[in-house]
Parts: sequence; C-alpha cells; structure tokens
Amino acid sequence: MSNAIAITSEAAGRYASALLGLAEEAKSLKTVEKDLKFLKSMFAASTDLAEMATSPILADAEKASALLALATKAKLGKLTQNFIGTVAGNGRAGELPSMITAFEQELAERRGTESAVVTSAKKLTAAQVKSISASLKKSLGHAVALETAIDPELLGGFAVKIGSKYYDATLKTKLEGLKLALKEA
Repeated sequence: MSNAIAITSEAAGRYASALLGLAEEAKSLKTVEKDLKFLKSMFAASTDLAEMATSPILADAEKASALLALATKAKLGKLTQNFIGTVAGNGRAGELPSMITAFEQELAERRGTESAVVTSAKKLTAAQVKSISASLKKSLGHAVALETAIDPELLGGFAVKIGSKYYDATLKTKLEGLKLALKEA
C-alpha cells in the first residue's frame, strides 16, 4: 500500500462526514481520531488486512466480523466499532483507508490546518519534523499536520505532499536529473 495520500471517492467523503458529525455530537472526536490513526497504521502495515477488506471472495459479513474482531482486540471505541461494522456491512470494507483519509482531511479543514505527508530515506528526528512543520506553516500561512513515511529508495533528503502539490528535495530525484543532463550533453 502506498504512503501517498489517496484520492477519496464521493462515498468515502460522505461516510467520513457522517462519522465526523457523530463523533462531534457524542463528544468523542479525539477518541475516534486516535482510533482511525491506529486503523490507518494497521492497513498500511498489513497487506493481508488490505487484501481481506477488498477480497471479492469473502462475504461482507465475514469482512465485518474480522474487522470488528480486530477493533475489539485493539480496544477501539464503540463509535469507531459501529462505524467499521456499518461500512463493512454495506460492502465498503475496502474503502476504509479512503474513508479514514477523507475524515482526516475534513477534520484538518475544520481545524484550519492542512495535512501533509513527509517521506524521507530514514526516520526524521523530532527537531527535523518541527523544522519542516515551521517552514511549511510560514510558507503556507497556516498550520500543517505532518505525517511521516520512510522510503529508503530516496537515498537522502525528503519529499512533501500537501494535497495535490508535491515538493521533491530527494537525492534520488537530483541524481536522476543529473543523469538526464549528462545524457543530453
């Protein structure tokens, strides 16, 4: 599964909006936000989970049962569990990652922040993350919620994806540009 921000479907946006409204109404927004971050990390870490959720072979009830068992074991909140059950029961278990992304985007928009994914060759230090966050806030004029990802193929440097904008300061891209320039010379 890719670390890039997924393009969300209209249905994913509607489900995310509904969950956000319910979480605000139940005054459990922080719990739901934490639960969804955990669930997102589970989907990112496990290709088996993603394949199970999108499998055409498994019935929706089986997917719902498996996802609810995972949610219970992870001690996710009742609202999040109900959401997972509803989504899976409606045949949209495979869209859960998109729904989580849509939820995060809508929440960030309501808070007046923007989400960004910073991908680097190795784990960034807290000071580096803070520095990148401050630079983005200064250049964009508003707060940015950073999510970090690691891609060793970048060799060095980092890339930042904010919405549809992509800023690339990786060593891999610089070397590819140099290679292309040398071919043309």
